Order: sequence, then structure tokens, then C-alpha cells
Amino acid sequence: MNFLSGIHATSGALNAEQVRMDIVAQNIANAYTTKDTNGTPYQRKMVAFETVMGGVQNAERGVRVSSIKNDQSLGEAVYNPGHPHADGNGMVRMPNVQLAAEMVDLMSASRAYEANLTVARNARSIATKALSIGK
Repeated sequence: MNFLSGIHATSGALNAEQVRMDIVAQNIANAYTTKDTNGTPYQRKMVAFETVMGGVQNAERGVRVSSIKNDQSLGEAVYNPGHPHADGNGMVRMPNVQLAAEMVDLMSASRAYEANLTVARNARSIATKALSIGK
């Protein structure tokens, strides 16, 4: 039984979920950024995962981040004539970040991270117990 391939797969999932949590945190931090570095409202970023399936000899299996893309949907236009980024009609285009959805995504990523961490701990425990059988 090869425990290392299981630990390798779960480590990839841990890394992917960490990236997902970082991106969600970035989205939350920029929920009210009306002008990004390119002069437009901040666009929500989304993480996409992909499955890595190696051959029988290849231990490269698991999950990894395939891309981080901008959500192209428009944010809400809010009437705020005193805002420095308001247009001629007093409307300000807000980022397309929904805080409630981001919090749900953050909790989901956190739970998935915890689950993969438990898998790694259990695999380590099983491997330790298997090694102590021969003593």
C-alpha cells in the first residue's frame, strides 16, 4: 500500500483550497473598490480547479488550480453624486462582489481545507501504525 500517493493528492488539494481562500479574501477586501489599477471597478475573481490524473507509474494525481479568471458580470450602479468616481448622472459603478456569496465560498473552502488536512493526518497515523507492526 502506497501512502505517499494519497498524501501527495491531498497536499495538492490543500494548496488549491489555500489559493481559493486567498482569492476570496481578495474579493472581500475589494468589495467597495470603485476604481482598480486599470480605472474600472474591481472585478470579482474566480478560481477553477482541474483534476490531475497521472498514469499507474506516475504519482502525480489530485487537484490543482487551473485558472483564476475575472467575473465579467457588471456590478450594481448606485446613485451617489458626491462620490469622486460618480459619472455625470451621479451614478457609481460598484464591484460585482456579493459579500454573502463570498462568505459562503470562504466557509466552503475552509471546510474542504480542514477535510483534506484530516485525510493527511489520518494517512500519517496509519503509516506510523503500519511501521510499528514489525517491531
